[in-house]
Amino acid sequence: MTDNSAATNDVAVSLRARINTSQPHTARIWNYWLGGKDNYEVDRAAGDQIRQLHPGIGEYARADRLFLGRAVNHLVSEVGIRQFLDVGTGLPSADNTHEVAQRIAPDARIVYVDNDPLVLAHARALLTSTPEGRTDYLDEDLRNVDAILEHASTILDFSKPVALMLLGVVIFIGDEEDPYALVRQLMDRLPAGSHLVLSHTITSPSMPDVDEAVKFWNEHGTPKLTQRTPETVTRFFDGFELLEPGVVSCSRWRPEGEQDGEPEEVAMFGGVARKA
Repeated sequence: MTDNSAATNDVAVSLRARINTSQPHTARIWNYWLGGKDNYEVDRAAGDQIRQLHPGIGEYARADRLFLGRAVNHLVSEVGIRQFLDVGTGLPSADNTHEVAQRIAPDARIVYVDNDPLVLAHARALLTSTPEGRTDYLDEDLRNVDAILEHASTILDFSKPVALMLLGVVIFIGDEEDPYALVRQLMDRLPAGSHLVLSHTITSPSMPDVDEAVKFWNEHGTPKLTQRTPETVTRFFDGFELLEPGVVSCSRWRPEGEQDGEPEEVAMFGGVARKA
């Protein structure tokens, strides 16, 4: 994907103008917890305060990233999926969806979607692909289903199965906006054999410090988060065939390697399901 240098310059300036460095942002804090450099002092300060409230929260970011890798690996190598629609991409880090998929299947195609200006400013890092495959990037909000699918259909073949990746993104859709309907609208337009990969921060009586961390975030950061129970997260998969082991802590979804007992549970739950 190439751009006229002047046009690219204009886009970069426009994106920088949209980046608010005075308020912590979830994508940048996530990047900080993953050891990245695409964050500001305000994000690091908020990230450290959240970690004080809940010391294990940095593990959610790592567990979610590893879950992505295992899910994509399974879908490519075991199911034969070659197309991915990754909505709520977040900032580039190690083992992005296209890197995991194209490592196994160089002809895999990936469309990334996000509406965060800092993510967009780093889109070139995502827009790399094997010669056989393709990646593309769309500046769009999860709520705008028609726009997402219209653009994605220019890159992906909707007559063949697609994996819809929604990792840590529906948490930003409040109940009053009916996030279940948004997910259903996206999946309804994808063919049989497509898969849904979704992760979500949970609330649980056994993890009260998570609620405190989310409360702090919603008072100081952006965008606001909506926590859900494991049961209400599972509702996103209603009508689809859930793969084993179901909706579980991301750390416990088909962990790799030798395990001395079950991996420690984190408050980020995820699952993978197939559309019949």
